[in-house]
Amino acid sequence: MSSEVDSGIENKVRLNKFIANNGDISRRTADEYIQQGRVTVNNITVDFPSYEVNPDKDKVKVDGEPIKVRTEDVYIALNKPINVVSTVSDENRRTTVIDLVNIKRKIYPIGRLDYKTTGLILLTNDGELADALMHPKHNIDKTYLVKLSKPLEEKHRLLLEKGIMLDGKRTKPAVIKFASRHGFDKLYITIHEGRNRQVRKMFERFGYFVDKLQRTQFGPIKLGSLESGKWRYLTPEEVKYLFQKDKPKSTPKSVEKDVAKKVEKREGKNTKSAKQRTKKNTSKDRSKRNSKRSSKDPSKKNSKSFTKSKSKGVSKGKPKSNTKSTGKFTTKKSNKK
Repeated sequence: MSSEVDSGIENKVRLNKFIANNGDISRRTADEYIQQGRVTVNNITVDFPSYEVNPDKDKVKVDGEPIKVRTEDVYIALNKPINVVSTVSDENRRTTVIDLVNIKRKIYPIGRLDYKTTGLILLTNDGELADALMHPKHNIDKTYLVKLSKPLEEKHRLLLEKGIMLDGKRTKPAVIKFASRHGFDKLYITIHEGRNRQVRKMFERFGYFVDKLQRTQFGPIKLGSLESGKWRYLTPEEVKYLFQKDKPKSTPKSVEKDVAKKVEKREGKNTKSAKQRTKKNTSKDRSKRNSKRSSKDPSKKNSKSFTKSKSKGVSKGKPKSNTKSTGKFTTKKSNKK
């Protein structure tokens, strides 16, 4: 009896998570549907996302359509062509990314690309992973190939990399690399934010217009040679890396170099100071040893002391006179004569 109860407790999951993991919508959208009264559990409307359901027993429906427990996760990379919307469906009957992937399982895109933007977009039926990858706190890097209306000036490149005010909020540091040494109107930019039309707005802020925009990389996944309109399943290694969503944020390379230089400089100073301290300590030890030897042999002590005094007098430009020396130094010189 108790084992059955324990098993039931273990199988329970939050309603919004269950819908996102098994439906074709994200958890955020699931929250909206639940709060709008569009979700029922065992034919009873439930309007709070934290309600717990048992996938093995409870029947969940969204807009009257049952949510079936999926048996296999799907992860897909698509090269989105121009004039295709990044949604599951479109009211204006435009072509969607779902139309380009002809599989029976329900999937949806992770994030969005603008209607005129091409390139890499990921699709899945794993709602939990999708939400994690889209959440700003995970700072997933996204790289775009940009063709500008005119060459990018160096002063503007530095400002964009540092961060600029955009729609009342400063953008996070970016990395910009030119695609060619001979032209400055074609470049790669890496950001880890997901604002609406962010890349286009960043360049428009300084009077540049983006003629072409293509996403070439999303986190560890690269577009590669995938043709426009074509798709492929992600490899197990790629999926494994995507699941490392709690991995610390990848710092832009320009920032990494600055940090590395500071560390190297600091370590260099510490090493130099350590060497100086070692040298100083060695000198002290040598002086102590010489002092002990001199105490055993008075003649050597006087000889070394006289040499030291003589060298000091010459270095300071003082006359070679015995009047400034101590009694034992004078005595030593007279003995030497």
